[in-house]
Amino acid sequence: MANNIHTQFHRFVSSGEKEDLLGQKGMVLWMYGLSGAGKSTIAAALERELHNEGRFVVILDGDNFRHGLNSDLGFSDEDRSENVRRVAEVAKMFASQGVIVVVGVITPKQALRELAKKVVGDSFVEIYIHASFETCASRDPKGLYAKVADGKIKQFTGKDSGFEEPDCPDLLINTEELEPSAAVKKIKTLLPGL
Repeated sequence: MANNIHTQFHRFVSSGEKEDLLGQKGMVLWMYGLSGAGKSTIAAALERELHNEGRFVVILDGDNFRHGLNSDLGFSDEDRSENVRRVAEVAKMFASQGVIVVVGVITPKQALRELAKKVVGDSFVEIYIHASFETCASRDPKGLYAKVADGKIKQFTGKDSGFEEPDCPDLLINTEELEPSAAVKKIKTLLPGL
């Protein structure tokens, strides 16, 4: 089948031309961590601040993907891998158009983070949004931890399904210590020209 696919990227306006038009460098800020760690909150705050500064930003949120494009996937190891691969492919497409892409996906295993980085390429920035399982359970913004405690959810990351702490992310944000505004400030230091 690969012999029958002929990409057309060489005919399109280049990434560099689009970045010049937008006045920004396309990149993927891949935020990961436990459910309730603060990924979506920080992503929304970052998007708003960058938008107000005239930057074009797209958020790719894990729950939104699982509601739409990835609604056919469960939480097996294979499905988690495919979930990450699809999100990474979409992120890569946006970044190639000069867009700042903010991804918020749990991405619990190092192999999954490596997969995302391999798919996205050089524009990938790894940001670990850290909060302990206990802290996330006390926040429980979606009511998921209560369902886990009642035995209503299986294969929950951090409980039945493991979460591997990263060795060396590009940035570590500890939301037990930092407010969202401070997290946004730290993330913005990674963006060129801001």
